[in-house]
Amino acid sequence: MKKIAVIGSGTMGSGIAQVAATAGCSVKLYDTNQEALSRSKAALENTLSKLVEKGKIDETEKSRIQNATSYVSTLKDLSDSDLVIEAIVENLEIKRKVFSELETLVSAQTVLASNTSSLSIASIAASCQKPERVIGIHFFNPAPLMQLVEVIPAVQTSDAVVQKITQTISDWKKVVAVAKDTPGFIVNRVARPFYSEALRIYEEGFADFATIDWSMKTIGGFRMGPFELMDFIGHDVNYTVTETVFTSFYFDPRYKPSFTQKRLTEAGFLGRKSGRGFYNYSEEMPKPTEDLTLAKTIFERVIVMLINEAADALFLNIASAKDIDNAMTKGVNYPKGLLAWADELGINWCVEKLDELYNEYHEDRYRCSPVLRKMNRENKVFEV
Repeated sequence: MKKIAVIGSGTMGSGIAQVAATAGCSVKLYDTNQEALSRSKAALENTLSKLVEKGKIDETEKSRIQNATSYVSTLKDLSDSDLVIEAIVENLEIKRKVFSELETLVSAQTVLASNTSSLSIASIAASCQKPERVIGIHFFNPAPLMQLVEVIPAVQTSDAVVQKITQTISDWKKVVAVAKDTPGFIVNRVARPFYSEALRIYEEGFADFATIDWSMKTIGGFRMGPFELMDFIGHDVNYTVTETVFTSFYFDPRYKPSFTQKRLTEAGFLGRKSGRGFYNYSEEMPKPTEDLTLAKTIFERVIVMLINEAADALFLNIASAKDIDNAMTKGVNYPKGLLAWADELGINWCVEKLDELYNEYHEDRYRCSPVLRKMNRENKVFEV
């Protein structure tokens, strides 16, 4: 697949285009907004120039990548593509409309893919006359740097398309994790407790933002704490994904959104992009309470919820154990795979910790995954 089209020239679409062009493909980046296309072109020039300065590529390679990328504003220009990747707004009806129109312009062999992070691939595919050629290809931001790509077949997707896309993305030097078409796929599902349990700890008055962030970095080795990360992602994005997953899972309490984050979103305090979120970036950052006993308690509560979510994803055949752990280390830079972490902490410890939380709160969000109970009974480990 050498002729690639990307719909949407925002940060994600531009990043995907760069990945494909770097891998030797001919790329067309489509957007109806000419200013957006111009910004994307300028951003690529800036990015490639920095890579030349760092000695990672030379001027010849820079020119090759730029010449391999063209910028178009008419969908008809994408008609000769082997693969089209849509990377526009997370709105199901808009995506369905784009796919329906796109299908009339490309060949019968063209694979149509969505970069959606949480919407149903089956529903997007259903808007097409040939749904078997539709698939999810979910990159992570920034696409040129993040190693992971989730590949999500819909129930309609043909095996041949799955194999073709898996090979193509692997050829682009990315780590592929194949996921079932369920809300949040792997990463955006399994990562929810990193945010939600941290928010719950804060809302209970157990610790403040800075202390929780410090705890997860100091004890857990995470590069960013949950509140720093939510501010970095943006609450408009992070809260929307949480709400989408919660609704899609028929309001399972494990994915319940937080009013704390909802109010920030409503106020326009979206994080770093707006200058204020959990933290006010015009002021000096607050100091954490550097209490290692408190930090360990916070870490244990968050990590066991993450492990439980990863175990449940395995239990429900969302992905293989290897792909789940790869997804979390390569997709969101977790210091360890969560299933490997469970082995390290001990399956028995995980079960006892979850039961302790459930007995305290009597909330279904703390229910222990059946796979952890079974493994504990049989004295097994994940061995990822």
